[in-house]
Parts: sequence; structure tokens; C-alpha cells
Amino acid sequence: MTALTLSTSAAPGLRADAIVIGVAKGAEGPVAAPGAEAVDKAYDGRLAGVLETLGASGAEGELTKLPAPSGFKAPLVVAVGLGAEPKDADAGYDAEALRRAAGVAARALAGCRKAAFALPVDGPGALGAIGEGVLLGAYSFDTYKDTAKDAKNGKAKNGKGPLAEAVLLGGKPRDAAHKAALARACAVSEELNRARDLVNTPPNDLTPQAFAAIAQGAAKEHGIKVQVLDDKALVKGGYGGLLGVGGGSEATPRLVKLSYTHAKADKHLAFVGKGITYDSGGISLKPAGHNETMKCDMSGAAAVFAAVVAAARLGLRVNVTGWLALAENMPSGSAVRPGDVLRMYSGKTVEVLNTDAEGRLVLGDALWAASLEKPDAIVDVATLTGAMMLALGSRTFGIMANDDSFRTAVHEAADEVGEPAWPMPLPEHLRKGMDSSVADIANMGERMGGGLVAGLFLREFVGEGITWAHLDIAGPAFNEGAPFGYTPKGGTGSAVRTLVRLAELTAEGDLG
Repeated sequence: MTALTLSTSAAPGLRADAIVIGVAKGAEGPVAAPGAEAVDKAYDGRLAGVLETLGASGAEGELTKLPAPSGFKAPLVVAVGLGAEPKDADAGYDAEALRRAAGVAARALAGCRKAAFALPVDGPGALGAIGEGVLLGAYSFDTYKDTAKDAKNGKAKNGKGPLAEAVLLGGKPRDAAHKAALARACAVSEELNRARDLVNTPPNDLTPQAFAAIAQGAAKEHGIKVQVLDDKALVKGGYGGLLGVGGGSEATPRLVKLSYTHAKADKHLAFVGKGITYDSGGISLKPAGHNETMKCDMSGAAAVFAAVVAAARLGLRVNVTGWLALAENMPSGSAVRPGDVLRMYSGKTVEVLNTDAEGRLVLGDALWAASLEKPDAIVDVATLTGAMMLALGSRTFGIMANDDSFRTAVHEAADEVGEPAWPMPLPEHLRKGMDSSVADIANMGERMGGGLVAGLFLREFVGEGITWAHLDIAGPAFNEGAPFGYTPKGGTGSAVRTLVRLAELTAEGDLG
């Protein structure tokens, strides 16, 4: 993990491999952003012109490298685009623009020992955003690569390591608010990157049992209570959804409960995560070309796990319980079949019409378990439906809820932390499509609006009177394309920051 430090040092005298500055898109060309004054002065006020000559426009995600001017101890200046210049200079730059710019620069500086970030800082919020961008953008997953150094040149044989250290200029090391912003950025980003690691880990290593063991280790480290129900305990408890989905695999299912409590908390949030460590589709086997990324089907559980640990690290004044519904969905002689009827933990029976609609089955058990504790609100997170990807694309997750104001609050929290999301309805007329002649409900309904149908199914397993929201992160959970902003290729850690922000707002008394 990249080390973050604060410094009030002037950019010219700082020993580093590079100085990172911001450049905005002005009405008449690129404009050097606040923080770049020393570089601009060294270029005799012509920095914007030099950047324009090199093809820079200040567009978001754009990166331009140029030699550092005379008198600088760093040899390189990295100018990163911030997008449009703020219309109101006093308002400063948007936090997400700073986060993305820092991420682009950090990724470009892979292999460097030290870089100084002289991006616009107008307060703790901007500082925290830059810190998050650096840590998230510098992320790399090298567990399965040969990273041994070559004896001749001392460099890694397979790729470059992440940026080792980032110095955030404009941050005051002795300022309490600045230190708190940096500490928050570190806690949230480090746990989000832990979620990314889990998503990227191949399913032959990340079985339900292995995931549970990782959760137990983290819980012990951060003072979180943990309870793991293995397959025998699930049978005894009557968790038919988890047992049905996991029945086709030699890797037996688990239900993990993580409990972070604060002595002065008066609110309780429950987070529930879908944790299908590999999804073959079961007997309803996925077609060719749809299996290769199905290790990511536990992204919801990874997000919940990371959010609970982050809440503990931040010491938030709220009780947070995380439920990880872990199973592997495989076809075999013991797998659940289309036409089977499962008795869920709630006692409700479900006719399984499609074994590839398995996430809602494991979530149904976990949602009921969470409901029995009567939390103030439940939020579940899942890579649940391809239909949501068709509706919202690959970068936006959908939000459904049984309470419009809570759905709005979740959407606002997501927007605040820079996670694209969109509120979706739960149309009552779609519920009838899940009527079954042999069970209380079927796990499939109308094909059109499939993402909404899945949300309506989950609502059936939320306790009466409990506020609930469902986040379908099927699109943004796994990036199959090129990296962008602070988002890498592979696991993204989608929804972690939204869940943490919801916990913070609840702790502050600003969420219901």
C-alpha cells in the first residue's frame, strides 16, 4: 500500500521522482490549477502555454509529462487534467474530480519511490479526496505474478510495483482536521482495496470457507465480533437458500456475521452481501463467454466486509452488523434443480425455476437473519442481475428500497462519495409474475424488468416495518475494460464508500 504523508514544504525543494499538478479546461485553453504556482513561476508564467503546446487541454483523465524547471529537485512534472474550471472560484474543485485526477497520476507513477501531489487543496475534504484517489489509483493485484526482482537491474520481472510514497502538499501535518481527513482516506481506501483483492482472487483459492477465515482474521485484528455458521449449522438452522445454492459444490456454504458495536451508539445498521465465490449458473449453466469473470459474484459480500471493518477502524458511533452469504454455485449430482422447492430460513418456500437466479436465494436467508435483530435499516449489496447492467451500463449501480426517502438518502450518499448510482422503482405489478402453484414464491418472474423483479423477491425476506435498500452492483463491481480515474481493471470495490458514508451519516444523526 502506498504511504501517505502531509507536507507544507515548497514543491521546488522537495526530493521526489515527480511533482503532480492539476490543469483545468478553461474557456480559452488549459489553465494551471491552484497548487501549481511554483511550477508556473519557474516557467516564467508560461506553464499553461507549454502544456497547450504539448497537446494538453485540461480534460478529465488527461496526463502530460514535462521536464521539471530549473531549481526543482524533482526531475519530472506530471500535469493531470481536472476537467472544466470551476465557474465559482470560491467553490473550489469538485472532490470527485480531485479523486480521479490523483488516481490517474498515481497509476502513471507506478514503480516510483516518491511523488509530491500539488493539487488544489482548499480544506480537509479536498485533502481526503486526493488521498483516496492516490491510494485507489495506485492499487495493483500482484499476488499471482512473479514479482521477484531481476538480479541485474533490481526491477520486478513482471510489471512495476505501486507508487511507494505520496506526499500531499498543502496538507498541514499538525492540523487536527487535516490529519483526520488523511486517516479516514487511509482507512476507507485500504479496506476498499482489501475488497478488490478478494474479488480478484481466483475461486480455487477463495472458497466460502477461505473467505470466512479471512473475515475471522480481520475481525480479530479490529475488535469485531464474528460468528461463522458452517454447513452443519446451516442445516440445523434451516437455511434452505444457502444450502440449496451451495449443495452442488464440494466447497460448502457459510453464513458469516460480523458485529461492530460502539458503547455510545443508539442506531443499528445491517449490511447484507451476496457472496457467490464462483457462479457457474448451476444446472441452468451459463453459456460460453459468461463464466470467465464469475469469481466477481462475491463482490457484494466483499463490499460489506470492507465497510464493517472500515467503520470499526474509524470508530463510528453506530452499531454495524455485516452478513456475508457465502456459497459456490456449481452443477453436480447434488445440485439444486429447476423445479425444486426450497424452504428458506424465514419458513417461506421458494420454487426454483432457474438455478442461475441463485443470489436472491442466499440473500433471502441472510436478509431474514438480519431482520430478526430489528436493525434501524438494512442495506443489501449484490451483483444480482444482468438486467441492471442493460438498464444502467457498466459504471452505475441501481438502488431499490421499500422507503422512498431512504432510497433518496442512499442515492445522495453514493453521489457524495463519487459512486455513480441511480434510484429504481419496485413496481407492484411485477410481483404477480413470481406466483407459484407449488410454493409461496418462485425465484423468477417476468423477463422484462428482471432487475426490479429481483428486488421485489428480496423484499419478501425483509422483516415487517424494517427500512431496507437493495444495491444491484452487477455493472460497476468488475471492470473488464481499461483502467480509468482511480478504477483499476478487475475488481473495483463498488459500494464500499457508499456503505461507509451511510454508517457515518447514521453515527452523526443525519440519516433518519
